[in-house]
Amino acid sequence: MDIKITASIVSYNNDIAILGRAIDCFLNTPLNVQLYLIDNSPNDSIKKLAVDSRLEYIHNPSNPGFGAAHNIGIEKAMNLGSKYHFIINPDVYFDEHVVGSMVAYMAGDLSIGMLMPKVLNQDGTIQYLPKLLPSPLSIIRRKIKWPPIAHKRFINKYELREVSNEIIYNAPVLSGCFTLLSLDAVKKVGMYDDTFFMYFEDWDLSRRMHKSYKTIYFPNVSVVHEYESGANKSKKLFKIFLHSAKTYFNKWGWLFDREREDINNKALSQFK
Repeated sequence: MDIKITASIVSYNNDIAILGRAIDCFLNTPLNVQLYLIDNSPNDSIKKLAVDSRLEYIHNPSNPGFGAAHNIGIEKAMNLGSKYHFIINPDVYFDEHVVGSMVAYMAGDLSIGMLMPKVLNQDGTIQYLPKLLPSPLSIIRRKIKWPPIAHKRFINKYELREVSNEIIYNAPVLSGCFTLLSLDAVKKVGMYDDTFFMYFEDWDLSRRMHKSYKTIYFPNVSVVHEYESGANKSKKLFKIFLHSAKTYFNKWGWLFDREREDINNKALSQFK
């Protein structure tokens, strides 16, 4: 496979050892790869990680947000002529075969615009990241988790938890923690919407992509994600989460969103 494969990692004051591990995971391959490290931190202390000619360090201290920073990498990848671009969180790690396997699967089906692997916690348990399109109520119910029996019934459906984690399927929402994008598809549906500073930008892109392309959950390979759920621990991040939720529903509709219902019903029909 001699095609150019690109990726971007956006960092903001990340632990340098954890970040270095993610970089090494992507570059540890004989494939033709290029990585863009976009650093939104106030200082450029992580620049010292850019020791490989396949890594381009970009200091971006204005910190325009997660999606806006990844757009820098996506645009560079397009200018380079890349067709396949990975969005990688600084806190993931994975085996060397993951990149090639995901690209090979996407290359075999031109109708795929977005692809994510199985995502695991450090203890090997599943992170239920593919989802149905959210409603405002589903966001609230996911947070309050009450009453327990009703919550379990809701979360099993919303996060597709009762679907086998071993089958490939087309999910309306994929997580941005580790995603492969078809850049031909991105050229048609657009990059990340930079009005989202953080949170919901991956859901928004998934929704736009899902309308024209398959957005595939691909469990044949897996990555480990050290998920911290910052919005549940930090008042500042929770405010950003709420602002992004407002931006998302202002864009797509609050209570009245017939398209959401149709897309979710079609997704669920795969499993009947």
